[in-house]
Amino acid sequence: MGGAFGLYTHIRNNRVRSIFLVAALFFLVAMVTYGVTLVGVGMKYSGPVSGIMSYAAKIFWGYLPFAFGATALWVGIGYVSNTAMISWATGAQDVTRESHPELYRITENLCISRGMTVPRIQVLETPALNAFASGVNASQYTVTVTTGLLEALDKDELEGVIAHELTHIRNGDVKLMIFAVLIVGVISFFGEMMVRGRWRFGSGSSSNGDNRNSGGGAIIIGIVILLLAWLFAVLIRFALSRSREYLADAGAVELTKNPDALISALLKISGRADIDGVPSGIMDMCIENDPDDWGDIFSTHPSIAKRLNALQQYAGGLVPEEAQRVGPPGIEQRNSLPEIVEKRGPWARGPSS
Repeated sequence: MGGAFGLYTHIRNNRVRSIFLVAALFFLVAMVTYGVTLVGVGMKYSGPVSGIMSYAAKIFWGYLPFAFGATALWVGIGYVSNTAMISWATGAQDVTRESHPELYRITENLCISRGMTVPRIQVLETPALNAFASGVNASQYTVTVTTGLLEALDKDELEGVIAHELTHIRNGDVKLMIFAVLIVGVISFFGEMMVRGRWRFGSGSSSNGDNRNSGGGAIIIGIVILLLAWLFAVLIRFALSRSREYLADAGAVELTKNPDALISALLKISGRADIDGVPSGIMDMCIENDPDDWGDIFSTHPSIAKRLNALQQYAGGLVPEEAQRVGPPGIEQRNSLPEIVEKRGPWARGPSS
């Protein structure tokens, strides 16, 4: 996390890498288009697999502009109405300054300190402890927090979480994640529809069954291409999310000068972040997305333990002694308080010697 130069260098480099990742997503749209074309040709014609694949490759170029156009249209709709779609999907509601004065005051003070436009604020009724930012421009930016989070965190901890989400807005992470989720949604939709269509087709009966069966090899290859495109898209989405959580944690510390409060907030959130009924794409945008049974392998976020260790090592944060004993597995254990104090950075509060 380090000083300002290091932080902004990481942000710049991460944005460059993200451009290449988004370009890869458009490549996957082309990959899906060829997979769909191959399945369609395999269903219609019989012959050697190599011949069917060659013919599919020829007509694929005619379909590709329409695929890019449809994808661009879908992304455009998502850009215009993403906040409304997210609010509808989650049930989050706008709140007023009168109903949540402390939440408004914390958000406004942080925005003023960075010259940011104050985003809309929404609250989601759920006992889960979580928060996320959404929107693609200043008129759309929204920070949503759960009622469980508001009830569980104190003022300093809530400030750290809000600063984390404002950093996602400031760094352009929110816009990029929405874009990635929209593209992945297109790929997932076509992949799922074609796989389901293949099974329905295979279960039917027709006098042309022999011809269909003779194209079965090409159909299988097409389905494999679709599944690979979906898998790569999901992995790219993970890559877009994981590295940005460290940067958002660093930005939150830079804003609040209080790494201890963010550490305390993450400890409370750990294991209590899962929001029932919320689409996975929105959970990817949250401050924490509890890992599934596969643990950290397919998680969209670094583990809480890794984030706490980073806050200790680079921001000089302090994990409470009780958390060191019973906290999330993987948190670096400290043997004595003096060792912790010596490694605390310039923003840490409390004793310095």
